[in-house]
Amino acid sequence: MIDVFEKSVSLTEKRLEHILKRPEMNGQLERIKETLANPDIIKESNHDTSVWLFYRFYAVTPVTEKYLLVAVKLFDDSRSIITAFYTDKIKKGASIWEK
Repeated sequence: MIDVFEKSVSLTEKRLEHILKRPEMNGQLERIKETLANPDIIKESNHDTSVWLFYRFYAVTPVTEKYLLVAVKLFDDSRSIITAFYTDKIKKGASIWEK
């Protein structure tokens, strides 16, 4: 997958299994890719500055209108998705990028 900064972002089988434990996330892989490539906003996690939270609003989801949050861990030479889920609101934290 490629993010808005044209950087490659990996998704391991283990992390995908973790994401799919939420029933509403089944069939959402294309939206995860879309959220990385074309987010509404990216925030820095308040708990870990090496984690960026990509958000994109969807009017229709398996759980009503929500933001899709895709959390990406930044390493020195790579980026990896750690989780993804639907949420009602954007969390507090420093803004990294906005549309």
